Amino acid sequence: MAQNVYEGLFIFDSDLYAKEPDNVSGQVTRIIEQFGGEVLLSRLWDERKLAYPIKGRRRGTYWLAYLKIDSLKVKELTRQFQLSDSVIRFLFLHVDPRLVETLVEHARAGHLHAGEQQVDQIAEEEIPTNSPFLVKESEEETEETG
Repeated sequence: MAQNVYEGLFIFDSDLYAKEPDNVSGQVTRIIEQFGGEVLLSRLWDERKLAYPIKGRRRGTYWLAYLKIDSLKVKELTRQFQLSDSVIRFLFLHVDPRLVETLVEHARAGHLHAGEQQVDQIAEEEIPTNSPFLVKESEEETEETG
């Protein structure tokens, strides 16, 4: 049986997670191991407002996991998470074997918001005064009147 690596993203009920963080997050590992899988990494990602209510919840706690499991067990694993009260949404993605080490190390280091940091860094950079993208006030007025 082929063991594949998957990235799992879980959205927990924030209220339940706030009351029992170890129990709720530990549920991911317990269920994966129950089906013969191995957890490579399991960690908190973020808590955020959901784009739309899911099961009556407006906030969710995002949890990231990398797991190795027999591909035939994924369907059973999916069913078990569907039955969980603390997991309001989840998604499994197959990870290319060539990327496993890189993704796990990146997640372990906590660089999940690298894109946001890059955008902030670019926004903080000053635009040079001789930039063709810089429109001077006098040019704006000329374009409006002309």
